[in-house]
Amino acid sequence: MYNTGGYDSLEALTLLDGIIDIYMPDMKYGDSKLGRRYSHVRDYVGVNRAALKEMHRQVGDLRLDAQGIAQRGLLVRHLVLPENLAGSEQVLDFLSREISPDTYLNLMDQYHPCYRADEHPPLDRPLTAGEYRAALALAKRCGLRRLDRRQ
Repeated sequence: MYNTGGYDSLEALTLLDGIIDIYMPDMKYGDSKLGRRYSHVRDYVGVNRAALKEMHRQVGDLRLDAQGIAQRGLLVRHLVLPENLAGSEQVLDFLSREISPDTYLNLMDQYHPCYRADEHPPLDRPLTAGEYRAALALAKRCGLRRLDRRQ
């Protein structure tokens, strides 16, 4: 299992081809300007999308055994942020159209403001239940069929 923030170089991923069974990347932002502002990285979206395409090329959609244990494939995490700051629509649309509508997605609702979040509204407040429900509805509208349902 390769657990990653999703900001991986294609060179590094190429070296992992045939070694990794399960990739578990984040898709943090749908807009590179936000990636630069909050994570201090350049071209987050371009790097992240290229990395996910390569990961999916290597291992495909997530396959589970009869007990529901992951065997091989891609499992994507996306943290929903207040006021859709993560750009969930762009992230979910990309996953459905350019990766696979069968992408296994953990759409996370556990954002909690801490450290210096008070300096970056709307990150200074928790996610609302309505914002999370809107993200779930958006995932369905985008055609994503495999949402992690564990609470």
